[in-house]
Order: sequence, then structure tokens, then C-alpha cells
Amino acid sequence: MKERVILTTSSRGINEDSLPYRLYQKAKKFGIWNPADIDFSQDAIDWQRMTDEQREGILRLISMFQAGEEAVTLDLLPLMMAIAKEGRLEEEMFLTTFLYEEAKHTEFFRLVLNTIGEKGDLSHFHSDTYKKIFYEILPTAMQRIETDQSPEAIAEASTVYNMFVEGVLAETGYYSFYNSLEDIGYMPGLLKGIGHLKRDESRHIGYGTFLLQRLICEHPHVYDIIMKKLQELAPLAIQLNTEGTEGEEISAFGKPLEGPEFSMKQLQVRIEILTRAKGRRIEDIYRMSETEAGVL
Repeated sequence: MKERVILTTSSRGINEDSLPYRLYQKAKKFGIWNPADIDFSQDAIDWQRMTDEQREGILRLISMFQAGEEAVTLDLLPLMMAIAKEGRLEEEMFLTTFLYEEAKHTEFFRLVLNTIGEKGDLSHFHSDTYKKIFYEILPTAMQRIETDQSPEAIAEASTVYNMFVEGVLAETGYYSFYNSLEDIGYMPGLLKGIGHLKRDESRHIGYGTFLLQRLICEHPHVYDIIMKKLQELAPLAIQLNTEGTEGEEISAFGKPLEGPEFSMKQLQVRIEILTRAKGRRIEDIYRMSETEAGVL
């Protein structure tokens, strides 16, 4: 067994300027919200005021987020273990907050469902496209790194998890919630929680941005692997955001249906940010600002 090196009592100490450590500090400050403290009383009233079509649309969104948050909570651990094995202390410190927050997001959406009285099986909202992503692609990519901690495997896992599931699909979902409910003032508890989630997830995506840029800097060939994976995933985002609304242009809330366009915009943002890593020094990637990483 290789002798353990304790970093915090060595001359190295903690790399307090690194982006992962700054994200860890940010998580301690902004990630302490409690889903159980949110007042959902008005949400229950608003739910009864909605039309059947409006309830159907919001319930579809919530059901996909509920299952998605459960999935990412279950699937994150292999990445944490891989990073720990590499001895990347600051990254692991941040990842402990990452997992904690995903668990809270799972709790949050369950509280929303309890509030509106939805305690039955909602899996009928999970289309074949949804299942392809969350039942197959995500767990397969994450479970691969249980036995394969190669740069290629970690890059693929982070691309699927951070860049696509969080950086494209979840961001599109937040947009849909706000686009439906904010102007009419419905379900303030749900929207308050979504605001917390969006801030939490910006840190998660920021870490994924750092991780992938670090991998590109250390192993330039993984850039092509990342771009190929994003190109494979892009059609699934379009399919997912058009299912259930085929042929429609206006939502039940009277708003334009812009999910696919928003998803493609988010995907392009992720590609542009990752492309900046090509030719950068590793020191610059560690010093990347929160703003550059897209952290709120």
C-alpha cells in the first residue's frame, strides 16, 4: 500500500485560491437553505386555481425534476470516489457539498408533490427519451468510473452529468418553470425553491466546467471526446423538450414554447466555455473566476 500523504499538515496546505475551494466556500454560504422551511401554503391554493392543462404541464415538469434529482443524487458517488483516489483534496471538499445539495433537491420536489396532493405513480411522464437519458446514459457513464478512472471516462461522465443534465436540461427546466408561473404570481414556494436550486446547480456546473477544462489542459485529446459526446446528446435535448407539445406553439399559460431553442443556446454556451481551455495553462484553470465558470 502506498504511504498516505496528508496535505493539510504538509508545506502544501490547502490551495485556497483554486476554483474548487472557492466553490466549497460559496456552498457553505449559499447552500444552507432548508426545503422544509419553505412555505407552500399559497402553492396549494394556486394549484386548485389552475386549469387541468396547466396542472398537467407543471406536473410533467415536477415529475421529471423529481426523478432527475433522485438520479443525480444516486449517480454522483463514483465521481467523488475517483477524485478522492487522485488525492485532489479541494475538489473532494467541494463534492461533499455537491452531494448534500442534490439530496436536498430531491427532498424539495417531494415536498412540492406532497403539497399539491400528488402521491401516486408519476412515471408515465417519463418518456422513452427521458428514460434513455436518466435510466441509461447517465448511470452508465457514472458507473463506468467505478472501475475506470481514466481521463476519458471521467471526461465522459462529467460531460453527461454536469454539462448536459445540469447545464442544458435542468437550465431549460428552470426557464420553463419561470416562464409559466412567474408573471401570473402562482406557486411562490415552488419558485423560491427553484431559485435556490438554480444557484446550487450553477456551482455544480461551474465545477464541471473546471474539471473538464482541467482534463483538456492535462490531456488535450479528451476535448474531441467531450465534443463528440455533446453532439450525440444534443438531439435528445430537442426530443425531450418537444414531447407532449408536438405541433403547439403556445403553452397552457399563454407563453411561447421555446424549450428546444433555449436548450440549444445553453449547449452552445457550454461548448464555447470548454473550448477556451485549449492551449491554457493549468495554473490559469485553477485560478478561473466564478463568473467565467458561470457561478451565480
